[in-house]
Amino acid sequence: MTSLSIVIPCYYSGANIPEVVADLHGALPGISDAYEIILVNDGSTDDTWDRIRALCEADHRVIGVNLMRNFGQHNALLAGINRARYDLVVTMDDDNQHPPEAIPAMIARLEDGYDVVYGVPEREQHGWWRDASSVIAKFALERLLDVHFASDTSAFRVFRREIVAAFSTYVGPFVDIDALLTWGTRRIAAVEVKHAQRRHGQSNYTFTKLVKHAINMATAYSVLPLRLASLSGLVFAGFGLLTFAYVLGVYLVWGVAVEGFTFLASIVSIFAGAQLFSIGILGEYLARVHFRTMGYPSVVVRETFQHEGNSPTPPS
Repeated sequence: MTSLSIVIPCYYSGANIPEVVADLHGALPGISDAYEIILVNDGSTDDTWDRIRALCEADHRVIGVNLMRNFGQHNALLAGINRARYDLVVTMDDDNQHPPEAIPAMIARLEDGYDVVYGVPEREQHGWWRDASSVIAKFALERLLDVHFASDTSAFRVFRREIVAAFSTYVGPFVDIDALLTWGTRRIAAVEVKHAQRRHGQSNYTFTKLVKHAINMATAYSVLPLRLASLSGLVFAGFGLLTFAYVLGVYLVWGVAVEGFTFLASIVSIFAGAQLFSIGILGEYLARVHFRTMGYPSVVVRETFQHEGNSPTPPS
């Protein structure tokens, strides 16, 4: 058996997280010879942090990380991953939908020579809007970052801790764990797992949040939008030359000028729109360079809590 670090970002999940941890304590002893459960409170203002502290008091293998404010799921994951100390890192959601019993199958797949294994739901238990927005995010990952396994990604992952070295120095507000994992390896696989119904509450992800995440992922980890802007400039420049050739040809052949304010206004509007679109893309990239130059942090930790005197020791 190997040692595991379980990382769970928590956001308004006070009712769910005790059951998630109880399920893990029931399953992990038969899977791992040593484990830790890292619960990252992502700025929840309900009783989530109080519940996490209570779980830490009850078991030294549970570590609580409390962030200063809400930074987002992937940023919270990064905070927990950087805190992980054991051989394999497992990331899970805080909604009881990722079964701990599936971890052995994921580890077995990892031992086939892979560095990252995703637990892909046999059938997702989300609403249609969440499924649609997930498709958008996966499309962005696959098309913009040239990641061919994007359709198999999920929040349920297991990967070797050595990969963390590839992005351990990453600083910036725009975090995507799936993109960062590709910095270290392309040996990535997936296995199908059951996806349970959420026991309490509802998902805090909205369609708008997931689309925004896809846009951030595209501009933070890919240069394809810049290339599209350059291509659109080339296309419209060609269109402008053809228009000029048409106007000049009509004048030289028939001796008349092309009339029509509507025609001229349309051409100006097209070119103005293309320019503004390209400038907007450049602005998105400049904003990200600006944040990186300022040293804008991915997360800020308010406090870390663990039962005193019983801290687990990583195996040598």
